Amino acid sequence: MPRTILISGASRGIGRAIAERLLADGHRLSLGVRDPDALSGTPLDPAHAGVDEEGQPRLMLHPYNAEDPAAAETWVAATVSQFGALDSMVHSSGVFSRVPLLFEPGQEQEIQQLWDVNLMGPWWLTRAAWPQLTAHGAGRVMVLVSMSGKRSKGRLAGYTASKFALMGLCQTMRNEGWEQGIRVTAICPSWVNTDMAAAVNAMPQEAMSQPGDIASLTAQLLELPNSCVPFELALSCNLEA
Repeated sequence: MPRTILISGASRGIGRAIAERLLADGHRLSLGVRDPDALSGTPLDPAHAGVDEEGQPRLMLHPYNAEDPAAAETWVAATVSQFGALDSMVHSSGVFSRVPLLFEPGQEQEIQQLWDVNLMGPWWLTRAAWPQLTAHGAGRVMVLVSMSGKRSKGRLAGYTASKFALMGLCQTMRNEGWEQGIRVTAICPSWVNTDMAAAVNAMPQEAMSQPGDIASLTAQLLELPNSCVPFELALSCNLEA
């Protein structure tokens, strides 16, 4: 059964791979991106995405900035207006930072952006979509958290703290929505072959997890019944101690 899915961060990387896979699988998608025009002429261009069995467009794009709380309400309202309802979400928006524990004066803004995008963005968006998810009876929320939300390696204080907080939010969303049939999955990859990992020299890019493989796992999650949805998917391309 096709779902109606919100996907943030769909213009590149993991989010884009997920969007392309779910569109190919026949789902209806609402993609929140900073610049919808950037997807013109791509497989995620609504002009090329086709229509559903009722002749309605299967794909819509909407401007979305995870740092703007009002953007969440606006995007959800536009999606419901277009499709009538929504039942699933994929939180893929995120920012990376190497800001350390002993940050320099002036890096406070960088830390604040980590919290605004990596934590509050998913929080605001889930809050806005919650009535739709509860009404469905089998709502799905999938969150790209990262292995950095499970353990701390190195000195990435700001990024790791934001991802630990996001994992805590995922656990609370799961508790809050359980009786209404909402199932939450925290997807926790280590290095993924995206722009974010372009400067990583510890391993070749072909040895990293690939966006398309994470998209395949996401597609499988949507096929599972309420009784069999995992809360956490830890994906490691290298041995974790």
